[in-house]
Amino acid sequence: VLPFPSQVVYNRVGKCGSRTVVLLLRILSEKHGFNLVTSDIHNKTRLTKNEQMELIKNISTAEQPYLFTRHVHFLNFSRFGGDQPVYINIIRDPVNRFLSNYFFRRFGDWRGEQNHMIRTPSMRQEERYLDINVCILENYPECSNPRLFYIIPYFCGQHPRCREPGEWALERAKLNVNENFLLVGILEELEDVLLLLERFLPHYFKDVLSIYKNPEHRKLGNLTVTVKKTVPSPEAIQILYQRMRYEYEFYYYVKEQFHLLKRKFGLKSRIRKPRPRPEFFIPSPLETEEPIDDEEDDEKWLEDIYKR
Repeated sequence: VLPFPSQVVYNRVGKCGSRTVVLLLRILSEKHGFNLVTSDIHNKTRLTKNEQMELIKNISTAEQPYLFTRHVHFLNFSRFGGDQPVYINIIRDPVNRFLSNYFFRRFGDWRGEQNHMIRTPSMRQEERYLDINVCILENYPECSNPRLFYIIPYFCGQHPRCREPGEWALERAKLNVNENFLLVGILEELEDVLLLLERFLPHYFKDVLSIYKNPEHRKLGNLTVTVKKTVPSPEAIQILYQRMRYEYEFYYYVKEQFHLLKRKFGLKSRIRKPRPRPEFFIPSPLETEEPIDDEEDDEKWLEDIYKR
């Protein structure tokens, strides 16, 4: 019997399918009887030392088993004397994530958020309808660094250097993925992410894939799709790609690790040869075959992860 982690943290990255996953978690928490601890704070990912201590204290005293979820950069519980929880997360192609956020802040999603201006009340009309190409090509703050350096800090942590685009933050983020995260999945392969979560954390995610595939749930999930998205010009995309080179190095690293994990558990993906630059807008779901027989050391591998 695998050890049962009673503390799980999903420090969800913005616009990486997290609202879809939280919808699933609400259903699963009632079904399996774990404590889903969510936060109403969506725009404070960086915390002072005192804020970190307070949040870790509040999380650690929650009724167990719990799954805590919030948009927040990685917290090192052990630094403040707490037990390090099991971390999970999901990321996506950096440019697609940026574009989803850009248009969501302006126009909301299919839930009928005509009141999306409440979400960004200080945004002026000329800013709300700013052409994405103008924003990128004329180097507006929203479309340039450091705001484009977004995914890596969620894994690097709360250190001030984690917010500076560069090798230091990138390498620290990779190290944390290896040492503190049970699973970092890829949104483009969400069904495989859910399958592995169900395998690794059955007390939380048992039956998640069947719930996700349910047509009624799909209708709910479709309501969270950002509306009015437009495609930037190839020139603008290339500029974004250059500005986000650290984000892409991290994304490809996580993707490679995720594919290694899939192969270990018998999920075979059809891997295409890399193209000169990312395939930003053409969805390319990878085919997943039926799991093969487990390797003998699979349980040992999971047990080692839980003991970290």
